[in-house]
Amino acid sequence: MAQASIASIGDSEFDRGTALIPRGPGVYDATLSPGWTIMNVLNGGYLLALIGRALGDTLPHTDPFAVSAHYLTPSTPGPAVVRTEALRTGRTLSTGQASLFQTAEDGTEVERIRVLASYGDLDALPDDVRTAAKPPAIPPLERCVSSADGPPPPGDFAMIDRLDLRLDPATVGWAVGAPSGLGEMRGWFQFADGRDSDPLALLLVVDALPPTAFEMGLKGWTPTVELTTHIRCRPAPGPLRVALTTRNLAGGFLEEDAEIWDSADRLVAQSRQLARAPRD
Repeated sequence: MAQASIASIGDSEFDRGTALIPRGPGVYDATLSPGWTIMNVLNGGYLLALIGRALGDTLPHTDPFAVSAHYLTPSTPGPAVVRTEALRTGRTLSTGQASLFQTAEDGTEVERIRVLASYGDLDALPDDVRTAAKPPAIPPLERCVSSADGPPPPGDFAMIDRLDLRLDPATVGWAVGAPSGLGEMRGWFQFADGRDSDPLALLLVVDALPPTAFEMGLKGWTPTVELTTHIRCRPAPGPLRVALTTRNLAGGFLEEDAEIWDSADRLVAQSRQLARAPRD
């Protein structure tokens, strides 16, 4: 069953970049792609999606519901191993844990990320929705700013070439040396190769936009310490709207809250991450 589900992934860059080869029960080999780096470090959302694929293959339920990751050491492009364990299996929810490992230069195995997650069946959820949340006010996609419209973000962002991001003009002052000082980032998300977003891709989307720290006037790598994502429903086809906010930067750390809305105006994912503020 594991080999069949892993082999059924599509041929998009995201699917190829998160591909896994089962080695044995709960053990998967992976090759971390350099195409998903930000400032020469692999993006945390990309890594979370790769681990999420392994957990979806291990557990009897395939849709991520709640996924919490602690980033222990930076991951680098190249070989990696994901080890998973089913902790509990129930009728509607299953819980598992997973870790991603890489081999250091001295031959020792280093744990990069540890994840605890609950999985279920999004299609089996009831239709009742009671919410005060509203989609973010973002200009139409054609009036937003793409990476080709201005100077690139500071540092190497290879991941940008795999995404079609269109940022709200009100949140790109950092790109021209005039950040607003507000902890906000908003924009439209699509894969550059046209792949529609699914629950697994949402684990990437929550960490795909430039960090709010840029619009706060800070430059440099903003490493994630912990990231928790809640997947609320399966997204409809079409571009996603992403809104990030930071309300508090203190002690060299900041929180970044994300909301992801689909083309049907549904809140499909939420997340909060704790990140270290860039250090010049």
